Amino acid sequence: MKSALSSKVNENELFVLDSLNFDKIKTKQMADVLKNLKINETAVLVLAEKNENVELSARNIPGLKTLFVNTMNVYDIMKHNKFIITKDAVAKVEEVYA
Repeated sequence: MKSALSSKVNENELFVLDSLNFDKIKTKQMADVLKNLKINETAVLVLAEKNENVELSARNIPGLKTLFVNTMNVYDIMKHNKFIITKDAVAKVEEVYA
């Protein structure tokens, strides 16, 4: 796992978001986040905890997979071109994989 994450960092394919919260379920909001990050490739989004509005906003975007820290795996990290994670999730990853 550490090796897969290091690979994403070394290839500038890892993006850390301060937070990711949506008031409503809107695919356009998630599409705008990806556009602002200049991501137009496959990506995996890792959240610290369940967030229904974010999950449902992301599900209709082709090539975007939403995972949680406890469900992320090396296959999904390496399969997708970009890796997006929230700061809360980074803290949990450090706690679990340190």
